[in-house]
Amino acid sequence: MNKKSFLFAGALSLCLFSCENKQAEPEMEDLTQFVDPRIGTGGHGHVFFGANVPYGFVQLGPTSIPQSWDWVSGYHESDSTVIGFPHTHLSGTGIGDLHDINVMPVVGEVTYARGDTTSYETGLWSYSDRSKEMVTPGYYRTHLSRYNVDVELTATKRVGFHKYTFPEKESPAIVFDMVNGGCWDKTTDAVIRVVNDSTLSGYRYSKGWADDQRIFFRAEFSRKFDSVAFIVNDSVKEGKMAQGAQLFARVNFSAGNPAPIYMKVALSPTSEEGAQLNMQTELSGWDFEQTVADAKAAWNKELNKVKVSTQDAMSKKIFYTSLYHTLFAPSEFCDVNGDYYGADKQMHHEKGFKNYTTFSLWDTYRAAQPLMTILQPERMSDIINTMLHIYQQQGKLPVWHLMGCETNCMVGNPGVPVVADAILKDIKGFDSELAFKALKESSMLPERGMEYRIQYGFIPADKMTEAIAYDMEYAIADWAVAQAARRLGKQEDYTYFLERSKSYKNYFDASTGFMRGKLSDGSWRTPFSPYASAHRDDDYCEGNAWQYTWLVPQDVEGLVACFGSKDAFVHKLDSLFLASGDMGEASSPDISGLIGQYAHGNEPSHHITYLYTLVGQPWKTAERVKEILHTMYTDQPDGLSGNEDVGQMSAWYILSSFGFYQVEPAGGKFVFGYPNFDKVEIAVPGGQFVIKREDKGQKNCYIQGVLLNGKEYKKAWIDYADIMKGGELTFLMGDKQTVWY
Repeated sequence: MNKKSFLFAGALSLCLFSCENKQAEPEMEDLTQFVDPRIGTGGHGHVFFGANVPYGFVQLGPTSIPQSWDWVSGYHESDSTVIGFPHTHLSGTGIGDLHDINVMPVVGEVTYARGDTTSYETGLWSYSDRSKEMVTPGYYRTHLSRYNVDVELTATKRVGFHKYTFPEKESPAIVFDMVNGGCWDKTTDAVIRVVNDSTLSGYRYSKGWADDQRIFFRAEFSRKFDSVAFIVNDSVKEGKMAQGAQLFARVNFSAGNPAPIYMKVALSPTSEEGAQLNMQTELSGWDFEQTVADAKAAWNKELNKVKVSTQDAMSKKIFYTSLYHTLFAPSEFCDVNGDYYGADKQMHHEKGFKNYTTFSLWDTYRAAQPLMTILQPERMSDIINTMLHIYQQQGKLPVWHLMGCETNCMVGNPGVPVVADAILKDIKGFDSELAFKALKESSMLPERGMEYRIQYGFIPADKMTEAIAYDMEYAIADWAVAQAARRLGKQEDYTYFLERSKSYKNYFDASTGFMRGKLSDGSWRTPFSPYASAHRDDDYCEGNAWQYTWLVPQDVEGLVACFGSKDAFVHKLDSLFLASGDMGEASSPDISGLIGQYAHGNEPSHHITYLYTLVGQPWKTAERVKEILHTMYTDQPDGLSGNEDVGQMSAWYILSSFGFYQVEPAGGKFVFGYPNFDKVEIAVPGGQFVIKREDKGQKNCYIQGVLLNGKEYKKAWIDYADIMKGGELTFLMGDKQTVWY
């Protein structure tokens, strides 16, 4: 072959290789069209409503006047008031915080306060014209009726991008409100400084759910401003800088320019310089439309990891909205160079991993985190490394971590199953020995009731409130530690923690068939009603005996043995979905989404329907899962039966729609239930994992048989490893109640 021929052959080969690669790339479908961000903005869903990108630090959207329970995300569909557009929000929580670096476009004279609906004169607030309000993934738009201003918002991970169109004859102004955050949030210190004639910089420190929260910012404007007026403690202050807990700044622009004013606000957890670096790196230009397109592309990249085929348009909308909600958190909590604010209240310069925050672990260890191990395995090493650094900085794994602060919210040791799950699933990129050290030490700390478990073998109900809930969650975590110990060859630890994971048996009263409070002298707490609930003030946590009796996902065989037989267990489980009784006036509002006493609106119930499969009656799992999928989730604003809980409620829907759910707290044994779609294609490291449903029909809701890669499959579950290597799982459906395993 001559040289020319050789070169031609090489070029042809390269071309063919490129063409083959292009053909091999999966087509990127616009799946954002199936996302409806309004789902969960009504009822008690508490979801964020605004502009953000997957796992972004910035969540930019409106906040309303009320500071009560249904407004913890800042927005509720029942209320069209707006006090401003803060750059941080929570989604689906039961406690409120954040709403940092709040900005409000205004014209004319205003009162620098939150205000109330008696009059516009009471504050900065305006009504939002809901007929002009629109949200799509990565973009928000509304019209402020009071000021006649059109508002458009988009975002990168660390930068909020604003577009304000003011009335042509008015003098535009943008107010920075460092006072009014979210519920339970209070500013402790704030600074705003003028950098130049088109740039501000500063910070906001606050105390709330997160007890020492620090957010730094840099704001740049598309045109020069005329002046900046500082208002500190209701007094006007002149100069280039102002400081105080009661701080506002009004940025004034000249009238007569009809062009929109653009503003970019970059956030940092470390410094004003960090915010500047984040701005330069993520959004150096001023192309608003391109930023909207980039945000949409970021959402589509994540949404396209799962493709569902169905004729049920509503279920498809619910599915992709659910997937969208699971991608809000954990959120990146570091600068673009890796610098972050740690749990030890120190700045850390880390280049080896991305630091995260917003760990609602009591909720998310059950389904949201297992879902991440399937859809985001490459992100999990950063998640685990974050948790291990938190352990090193505060002496234990996170419980409910927010903005570098441990809130210790909720019961048990919910960070433990997440780390153990990563060990058991062989997630790469972290030190497994350090991870086990964190598991063990976090599980031995004599605090939050653990001291009583160590002393008595269980937590006596006369020693602390929510004793049953704490102990049963600790037992779940202990089982996870035991499994990790066995995987790592630590037999002594395995034996110890496995035995301790059975502490739940102390609460089972065979005479009633319920878990009930036991006192330190061994007697039962009286009086007793399995229906009774006193919110955060009884032996349970956001639940009652009917719900907590089943909170043993780690040892179903042991729980069955408590009842004496499988038949007795099933009879009691059947009763759960039929029982009706008085919960009392002080009952927890979180006990919602009821089918009998099964409460889908709160997390301790989320595994319960799958227990039927594990005791040989999978048709009952199918019936209940199908019922929940189609009655507890809708495409309306009140379409969630409880708090979104930072993705957990949605993750249950996603996994259950696949046809399986991880019942055990760690390890990746996904128990079969009811496949909701004709076909599901999941992008995994091994290529594609395809789930098919055959013999489709409304009445054919029972699994008759299972095929894995075309071969008969005789298990009641599928293992994580089999999902991740790719392949095809086929559910053969029919109307016969049968057992295939």
